[in-house]
Amino acid sequence: MAKNKVEITGVNTSSLKTLSNNEMTNLFIAFKNGEKSAKEKLVRGNLKLVLRLLQKYQNKCDNLDDLFQIGTVGLIKAIDNFDLSYGVKFSTYAVFMIDGEIKRYIRDNNQIRVSRTIKELSYKIINYREEYLKKHFKYPSNDEMCSVFNIDSYDLNIALSSLADPLSIFDPIYNDGNDTILLLDQLEDKKQSNMDELLLLRDALSKINDRERTIIIKRYLNGLSQSEIANELNISQAQVSRIESGALKSIKKLIL
Repeated sequence: MAKNKVEITGVNTSSLKTLSNNEMTNLFIAFKNGEKSAKEKLVRGNLKLVLRLLQKYQNKCDNLDDLFQIGTVGLIKAIDNFDLSYGVKFSTYAVFMIDGEIKRYIRDNNQIRVSRTIKELSYKIINYREEYLKKHFKYPSNDEMCSVFNIDSYDLNIALSSLADPLSIFDPIYNDGNDTILLLDQLEDKKQSNMDELLLLRDALSKINDRERTIIIKRYLNGLSQSEIANELNISQAQVSRIESGALKSIKKLIL
């Protein structure tokens, strides 16, 4: 067996076929024209792509069969949403969606494990704080707790934070009654390629209405002000602002 070979129960991975570019194009045309069997052929012809992505998760999940099923769900979503007009290979588009499904599954089904040593220290610190509060009517300083337990400030913070529930990237961190800012909005994924972002944005733009798309393109690609767009479209600046705001909310939902 090859070192990085992924074995899936009930699937003879060595017999899986790979489609040529011409076969992929013809099948996508047939699928978009309503031929149901074309979708099944596209799924079967791209399962090796799922297997390749699973290689990097072999040490992160006990059940690769589950990951294979989840990755296949991502593959099906990619097939449903792909358009030949994107001008890129299907594999380039699909990798992001398959990997995204797998990462979400791992995130949602694995809890953070804290070592027993840190847990024991954290409980000792909590008990000490409570006893100190009863005697002195205030909490001890961090410096004092570090001295009592012979640890530095870093270890103290690690011990105390180990008892906190893990945050989800979809947890809201601000809400003014209209717009909600999620933790995800404040994070930067430096590993995500520009191609992934462009494909997601292009797909989202294709799903909003014509007026919204026109205003977004003029604002963020052509660099026009709301006032300039209002003059071009013969509408008020307030209308431009409202349409732009609605379009950005729709794009955000489609991308996330």
